[in-house]
Amino acid sequence: MERRELGRTGISVTRICLGTMTWGEQNTEADAFAQLDYAVDHGVNFLDTAELYSTPGRAETQGSTERIIGNWLSQRGRRDDIVIASKIAGPGNAWIRGGAKIDAEQIVVALDQNLARLKSDYIDLYQLHWPNRRHYNFDKSWEFEPFGQNRAEIGDNLLEVLGALHAQVKAGKIRAIGVSNETAWGLMQYLQLSEIHGLVRMASIQNEYNLLRRHFDLDLAEVSYFEDVSLLAYSPLAAGMLSGKYLDGAMPEGTRGALGNMWRLNPNSDQATAAYVSLARKHELDPCQMALAWCLSRPFMTSIIIGATNMEQLRSDIGSIDVVLPGEVVEGIDAIHRRFPRTV
Repeated sequence: MERRELGRTGISVTRICLGTMTWGEQNTEADAFAQLDYAVDHGVNFLDTAELYSTPGRAETQGSTERIIGNWLSQRGRRDDIVIASKIAGPGNAWIRGGAKIDAEQIVVALDQNLARLKSDYIDLYQLHWPNRRHYNFDKSWEFEPFGQNRAEIGDNLLEVLGALHAQVKAGKIRAIGVSNETAWGLMQYLQLSEIHGLVRMASIQNEYNLLRRHFDLDLAEVSYFEDVSLLAYSPLAAGMLSGKYLDGAMPEGTRGALGNMWRLNPNSDQATAAYVSLARKHELDPCQMALAWCLSRPFMTSIIIGATNMEQLRSDIGSIDVVLPGEVVEGIDAIHRRFPRTV
């Protein structure tokens, strides 16, 4: 499978990254092992996890995906073959380190816990799951309001966090760092601080990107291109919506929606999804493979993070790497996007 460099790190990752957040909730450890074995056997070298996962996040399953990966690594002995991305959670969940914000002290505590669960001496890519300050991700763009925050306090915290991550890189516990659910301004602040103070540089940004949610097309695409910051797109299928399985009010048992974790659903997203599914079927394409292949075709895309609850989904998602979309399909996607530019 084709690989691309993660930022300027020299770390090479596959265009498809295996997401893990269903493990421990929708999937058992045996399911997860089968997914890992299949993905690695088909060329995938990149895994994404977090201290928060499984999802929906709750105390009973927190950290379970990292533990499952650790158990798999212990049994298979393939640590050097795999690039592992994990995360420290941002503030707000009392059951994760008391809901504390990210700072130097919490990075030390969280990272040691990440490593213990993963049964590894190091993490290849360590990411800040979401900012301490306000941001527009997780469907917050309708109410996003940066005004009234203390810029000096934010700047002090960004520098403290970057310095703490730099220390962990020097200690050998982290190879590279990245942000997630970040804005163009926040990412540029980190890059500027790295340059001024000679600190480790953000290599990647993990934000949502799919046919229904394309904030990245604008300012962040420019930052990514000119600053060599890799996009790792999460929810490239909009949490399964683009399969069409939620159309017309359907709510299949065992899905994210049935677990109450589908805030993306609304009448506008339903119309747009129906249009994309219809376009795929008109051209005899699998709707999921069309959506994933389109994401992979974007010039700023380094890797897409897929997630599956069964092997059939996983095989189809990984198979999207070989799908080349005809010009008329791309034109159809552009036309639908102009009709439904903001759906979720």
